Amino acid sequence: MSGVRDDGWAGIGRGWTDVEDVRRRLDRGADPERWGGGRPLHRAAAFGSPEVVAEIARRVGDVDALDNGVTALWEAVAHRRPEIARVLAEAGADPWRRSLGGWSPGRLSLAGPTPDLFPARVGEHLTEAERAAADEARLLIAALGRSVQDGTGLACVAGLDADEAVRRLAAVPVPDEEIEEVLEDPDEFDPEETEEIVGVTTVPGGCVVTQPWGYTPQAPEVLSRLSVGTVCYGLYANPKSGNQGSIARDGVIVAHDLHPGGAPDVGDDSAEVLTDFLYGGAPAAYACAFTGLRPTDARALGGAPDRWVRLPAE
Repeated sequence: MSGVRDDGWAGIGRGWTDVEDVRRRLDRGADPERWGGGRPLHRAAAFGSPEVVAEIARRVGDVDALDNGVTALWEAVAHRRPEIARVLAEAGADPWRRSLGGWSPGRLSLAGPTPDLFPARVGEHLTEAERAAADEARLLIAALGRSVQDGTGLACVAGLDADEAVRRLAAVPVPDEEIEEVLEDPDEFDPEETEEIVGVTTVPGGCVVTQPWGYTPQAPEVLSRLSVGTVCYGLYANPKSGNQGSIARDGVIVAHDLHPGGAPDVGDDSAEVLTDFLYGGAPAAYACAFTGLRPTDARALGGAPDRWVRLPAE
């Protein structure tokens, strides 16, 4: 199209790991400072190879240039890519430059799996509360894992056990033989036959309502009933658009279209940046942490809840 500048990166797709292709593009005039979706160095820091990052880093004017408020080194730390972070640091990137929520990449790394990623700096450390939050996140993620099966819906409910959740939902037990058939192959059933079936499990701090094949637990009418006098976090692992979150407090949906397990974002305060970093890519653990739930295993999420119940038809 006339007037649209060609930055030299058209068609690269997932090729940020191919150093020969990237070098060829750069030698032919590809812009090391500009890519249609942002800055090439930031994209490579998140999804590329160390060789590609090193190649682009030596051609940019400022290895600490900002894109969406953060440096390429921040992207490497936030995406848990220590090998990339080391390459950028060697290229002159500043680990202690403050960014989102007042955090620097170096200080953020202290809360992650590679706290020795950068040489120690006097005065840069985690508070006791931040260290405790990082320790708790490791325990939750170890118990639940990071990924959630596509199509799974769940609601984490603070302060209620399974009995109270079932009472609030006016649910009734599902016969064992019926649920066994459903679990064997949910796709064999018409969605209308299974959308009202949910699992409910008591866990330390509250309970989890789950549905391995649908979004019902995070439906507004379900969250509204469960959240009276407390708080719920609903999650749906949408196969088409990714993880979707909702928050309900005292019977009212107060937030929706959230992205649990996503990276820290512009506008996050200090606590939000830390939480988003700790639970990046771990949406179920995020939902549990938000509501103060502390499950010790993934049973409530993986199809073996305390009980299976059927919600009343609307």
